[in-house]
Amino acid sequence: PTLTVRLSAPSRSPSQTRERHRTRNALVIVQTALAVVLLIASGLMIRTFQSLRRVDPGFRATGLQTFHIFLPETAVKEPERVIRIFEGIQRKLSEIPGVVMAAFGNSVPTDGNNSTDPLYAEDRAYREGELPSLGRFKFVAPGFFQAMGIRLISGRDFTWNDLYGRREVTIISENMAREMWGSPSTAIGKRIRQGMKDDWREIVGVVADVRHDGADQKAPTTVYCPILMKNFSGDSTFVERGAVFALRTDRAGSESLMNQVREAVWSVSKDVPLARVRTMDEIYRASMARSSFAVVMLAIAGGMALLLALVGIYGVISYSVSQRTRELGIRIALGAPLGALKAMVVRQGVALASAGAIFGLAASAALMRLMSALLFNVDSVDPVTYTAVSIGLVAAAAIASYLPARRASNVDPTEALRAE
Repeated sequence: PTLTVRLSAPSRSPSQTRERHRTRNALVIVQTALAVVLLIASGLMIRTFQSLRRVDPGFRATGLQTFHIFLPETAVKEPERVIRIFEGIQRKLSEIPGVVMAAFGNSVPTDGNNSTDPLYAEDRAYREGELPSLGRFKFVAPGFFQAMGIRLISGRDFTWNDLYGRREVTIISENMAREMWGSPSTAIGKRIRQGMKDDWREIVGVVADVRHDGADQKAPTTVYCPILMKNFSGDSTFVERGAVFALRTDRAGSESLMNQVREAVWSVSKDVPLARVRTMDEIYRASMARSSFAVVMLAIAGGMALLLALVGIYGVISYSVSQRTRELGIRIALGAPLGALKAMVVRQGVALASAGAIFGLAASAALMRLMSALLFNVDSVDPVTYTAVSIGLVAAAAIASYLPARRASNVDPTEALRAE
């Protein structure tokens, strides 16, 4: 036989009670759906951040100290003397205890120095109106690639004779070599130039691709030129007066190292200010700041939304148990298993969470496409993230429902009936 018990409060009608109950349930479902959306967004960003940390940027950031100096024309007029001073500073820096190697160029990867210009190849014919390929231009001194941990794929590095002899030589990235000539070895000996009036420069080396714009951006095709040249970009003698020095050392980031660095620099060029003193790790992490910030903010928002959803589920189930006290007392009096009563109450909470999760997954599938620009090597509909969030949220809802369920199983039938 089926026992049906009608519960009602003296101050409101059964229809009012059911309406309030439906409203509470709907609110909990909406809260849960919102929590799913935010948790999935947070999960996708965490997966993106993990992917970024696994990317090979093309250089070794650990154990690298950097700083900038600038020699204005008012202080040092002759272009060659600028490089002589830089070379002298490099030698002094190499003598500091713990410094394995020191070198310099006009920039280091991911520091925001992104000079891009047209690039002409001597063995290519350009039709009228045809635009040549674009290349990222960097200016370096001998030893820069080794100090930065950038691999030499083919050919050779620059020499000091190349610089001071103003030889027409250049080095390019591997992706440029493959794009224009099919392979790094084939590119050796080819000639390129920036402008129609510049000298042709022979490719003497090919180095590994470097993600100059950050781990989440593709490595640009890059041309590395000597930091001192003739007839480049409209200048009869071209020199980069701003240099960033890179020191390979296990003392990177220490104040004692920088004190010795200042002494070394000032022993060659007195009172030259050192600017942007940073480790390469700091520069590289800054390039991932956008993803890091998004991870933190979405994790906070997702955590708060999850907490609200669980509080809502707990409140609804607790209210339901309080309204069904007499029914539960009768069930216990008739011998209903306590485990079955707990499961009945927990199922109610899981049902609400499941409904919210379904709506949240549907909303996420549509909304996450809007944040595709923030993702890296992660699909906006990533099954791992969606499954983990759904299972985790339903499991959390079951836990939130357990306390009211345990209270329901402890109802005293005599007290329940007397209270009515």
